[in-house]
Amino acid sequence: MTWDLPTPFVIDLRVGAQDIDGLGHANNAAYVTWLERSAWRHSQRLGLDLAEYRRLDRAMAVVRHEIDYLAAGYEDDELQLATWIVEWDQRLRMTRHFQLKRPSDGLTLLRARTTFACIELSTGRPRRMPGEFLEGYGPAVIQA
Repeated sequence: MTWDLPTPFVIDLRVGAQDIDGLGHANNAAYVTWLERSAWRHSQRLGLDLAEYRRLDRAMAVVRHEIDYLAAGYEDDELQLATWIVEWDQRLRMTRHFQLKRPSDGLTLLRARTTFACIELSTGRPRRMPGEFLEGYGPAVIQA
């Protein structure tokens, strides 16, 4: 598979009946759910799961999605969703790039960018990333 950027974190997806809308293709809300799933699984792989977020009283919360829907996905399509951390300021913000592909024809269905801000869970206010975030996310940042 050829990806936009090197060394992606990739998850496999299958478009289910619950993902299909009245137009007969995957609903845009399903794509957003998949982006979230991909980001969480990548964070978990980096050692930053929900339990760690709670322990640290910090989380990376979405502040902006930019999504380009390029082609439709249909029921039973097997898909692959890649993500990369492409920007971060090592204080408050981090940006992920996503690319969704259908391996059967190599078509890219979606490209997206999501910007996250580090928040304190107990207050919901922006707070600096703790050292554990720098250690966990830092090695995964690539130059886009």
